[in-house]
Amino acid sequence: MCNSCGCNLTPGNEHLVSAGGHLHTTAAGTESVQVLQGLLNANDEQAMHNREHFREHGVLAINLMSSPGAGKTSLLEATIDAISDDFRIAVIEGDLETENDAVRIRSKGVPAIQISTGSACHLDAHMVHSALHELDLDTVDIVFVENVGNLVCPASFDLGQRFNVALLSTPEGDDKPAKYPVMFRAADLVLVSKCDLLSVLDDFDPARVRAGIRQLASDAPVLELSARTGHGLSAWTDWIRLAVRELTDLAAVSHAHGKVA
Repeated sequence: MCNSCGCNLTPGNEHLVSAGGHLHTTAAGTESVQVLQGLLNANDEQAMHNREHFREHGVLAINLMSSPGAGKTSLLEATIDAISDDFRIAVIEGDLETENDAVRIRSKGVPAIQISTGSACHLDAHMVHSALHELDLDTVDIVFVENVGNLVCPASFDLGQRFNVALLSTPEGDDKPAKYPVMFRAADLVLVSKCDLLSVLDDFDPARVRAGIRQLASDAPVLELSARTGHGLSAWTDWIRLAVRELTDLAAVSHAHGKVA
């Protein structure tokens, strides 16, 4: 986090350092490191609460992360078309400004809660918590969180999601896992998007993406797809179906033992 871009303070956590907030002053009243550490700790506590909330309602929460323009919203549109007959979907949209992406999702008949972050280049758990108050999770099976387009900060903030999914679009280049290791190391699944462009982008090699992921000591699956043509989309939706099934099975086992999944 840094002071220059404003990502250390967000609309979700600014109450913690405002007058009256429990991080308003540090022990000596001057150190920024202690405040930032406190904000991270507070985020993790809120993320734990969000995670418990999702679990209590049996909702699968998936955090979508990528650079701007990698195709997160297009992927969501294609995903809604493919699985909305089987699952009830809601989307939390994160952008600095505008409701452009949320409008696109709502046009599919899916509720979309817009979070405008202002100067913050990522979502945090406090923002997601506020958005959850606008959703009836009893009527939802899957919540997709479309994070702010950024390959750096979103990977450092737990939102309470069950899975992180990172998109890497072919026009960006296949070296991004090496250049942005924190993002791709945090991913439970990597989607190589816009694969319909591979025929004209002969310098992009999906094999190099896989190699880069493995060099990060990550065994995350890497799937190639195109939201525009539908190529590879079934592998992605199969992954979602499996994740829902595993969550349902885990909830059943936990319920049998008197625990929350």
